[in-house]
Amino acid sequence: MAEHEKKDVDAHTGVETTGHEWDGIKELNNPLPRWWVWVFYATVAWSVVYMIFMPAIPGLPGIGGEYTPGLRDHSERANVREALADLQDSRGPMFERLEQAAAEGGITAIEADPDLLGFAMAAGESAFGDNCATCHGAGGQGAIGYPNLNDDIWLWGGTFDEIRHTLQVGIRTDHPETRYSQMPAYGRENLLTNEEIEAVTDHVMALGGLIEPTEAGRTTGAEVFELQCSACHGVDGRGDQSIGAPNLTDRYWLYGSAREQVRNSVWRGPFGVMPNWGERLDDATITALAAYVYLLGGGQPDEFAEAALMDRGTGGAAGE
Repeated sequence: MAEHEKKDVDAHTGVETTGHEWDGIKELNNPLPRWWVWVFYATVAWSVVYMIFMPAIPGLPGIGGEYTPGLRDHSERANVREALADLQDSRGPMFERLEQAAAEGGITAIEADPDLLGFAMAAGESAFGDNCATCHGAGGQGAIGYPNLNDDIWLWGGTFDEIRHTLQVGIRTDHPETRYSQMPAYGRENLLTNEEIEAVTDHVMALGGLIEPTEAGRTTGAEVFELQCSACHGVDGRGDQSIGAPNLTDRYWLYGSAREQVRNSVWRGPFGVMPNWGERLDDATITALAAYVYLLGGGQPDEFAEAALMDRGTGGAAGE
């Protein structure tokens, strides 16, 4: 029998080497602890068992490009669908009450029922967070180009029914009943000269009380405004909610009130879009969302609210 070769031991560490060496660097023979090796083997065994019982291998030939279902045929997607269906069933009666109250008495009837109001606000806040907060902010505070839903400034009307309709059809979408308006891009499309744009910017900012009227604004700006802008914004600049034309006499400016921002709006003609949520959300959820937006702080009275106010104001005489 041949004599075993003497094993090489590293002089610095006193550890036996594997005999491999690269550029003068020797590989030490430091095997993993046995307990670690057995844990590794156990995880391999567990993965095989898991693969047999649970969904595991995707895209195998013969299974239609799907994953192997496993013996348990487990599916988290199915579990989620079932949980959502159960949630919808549990909330169904309250949504029915909400729809009935909205149809019979609008936001006034919803506010009159504490349980229904709490449900509408909770469901509406959830829908708002999932679908609206990205643009309007978590609290509906808005930003440049995205309306603030906490104030009482509404381009398309702020009653409960108008808000609900806007949610249903969207703004400048492909829905056949969408809210639609378009301000011309007076500069980009060469409809006005630079001097006329500067002058009408002065006039508009003076209407809103942002600056003192300038000579150019009082003359050229006023003339341009009457010819180009008054058809939508009105001769007095107070706007028209029926066509989404903003009121230019207040201090609320969707695209900013700094001079450069106002001038840029005249130049390019803003064209904001809001999805028509009727394609994604059911009617009851939109009703809850409309109630939530309305009650954020800036909703305008609707016909039911006005009738309730009138009843409270003349209730004694009417009752007698």
